[in-house]
Amino acid sequence: MFECVNQTAQSAREQAQRIAFGPSAFQAARVLRDSGILERVEKSGATGLTLAEIGAVPSLPAYAVRVLVDAALGLELLTLVDGRYCTTKTAWFLLYDAMTRVNMDFSHAVNYLGMHALDRALQEGKPAGLATFGDWPTIYQALAHLPAEARRTWLAFDHYYSDLAFAPALALLASRQHRRIMDIGGNTGRFAAACIAQDPAVQVTIVDLPGQIGLSKAQFGGTARIDRIAWHAVNLLDPAATLPKDHDAIWMSQFLDCFAETEIIAILRRCAAALANSGRVYILEPFWDQQKQTTAAFCLQQTSLYFAAMANGNSRMYTSDVMTDLVRRAGLELLETVHCVGIVHSLMICRPIQSPP
Repeated sequence: MFECVNQTAQSAREQAQRIAFGPSAFQAARVLRDSGILERVEKSGATGLTLAEIGAVPSLPAYAVRVLVDAALGLELLTLVDGRYCTTKTAWFLLYDAMTRVNMDFSHAVNYLGMHALDRALQEGKPAGLATFGDWPTIYQALAHLPAEARRTWLAFDHYYSDLAFAPALALLASRQHRRIMDIGGNTGRFAAACIAQDPAVQVTIVDLPGQIGLSKAQFGGTARIDRIAWHAVNLLDPAATLPKDHDAIWMSQFLDCFAETEIIAILRRCAAALANSGRVYILEPFWDQQKQTTAAFCLQQTSLYFAAMANGNSRMYTSDVMTDLVRRAGLELLETVHCVGIVHSLMICRPIQSPP
């Protein structure tokens, strides 16, 4: 996928300039979307609009519209023929593609200001950009306290990708007939809710930081199914942290990528110790080396920069071979890997090496 790129000097220089102006280009595209300019031109169809007609946007003065429209031409969001502007396919994706909207909102509300500290974060191995929100060691402790828009876009980003994988993953999990499932990194409890809705006999324990446990409990409050949900608040970076025992399945969705390699090994060892006999560990992760499209790989590779600057300073989106090695080093046997779960995920199914078949 990345072996060779045939590029002329001209196209290479053009790409370099797009990177150089990337921050301002991103914000221009976002304002074009959120101000209604792109939608206004899109609805005009092939006829298009003149600059004066676009300038009827009530929220912006004429000067602002002109600056944005000029930028949109360079960004290939608009075309100009005989004085009339029309949108491009790229503009359509900015307006209506769910993945693009989730990624753009996340980049703006969560990452944008903090990315200015990326160099310091990489040097120190700490999320230096997180200081834009306050004094927190990682974004996970901060999540329940983030400004409303940042928290909303963070959750939307996380849920968009995981939700698409839940249905096929749940079908596989149900076929194994597990009855006690531990959902580590359960966040707001969406997977737990899907589990108990699908199987009336299953019980789920949600494991997460105290702040996330509070968010999860708020989602389940007063429902008839709450008797099949349990919670366990813990910081798994605490060397003394323990997990509840005797669960026959441990589920981790987009969780291990939140940790450094040594931390992943320690967490997986705790998982092995907490499993009931013949229990299984399920790891759902988006590995960038297992993507069918370069666009998906690109999104995952850039997400690693969020982990560096904003989340924790030491984790990333892993490749499948690295995670396989970490599983082995933690004393687990990889039984099976199912790729293409949802749109970007792989599901690894493991057991402690000492377990019977």
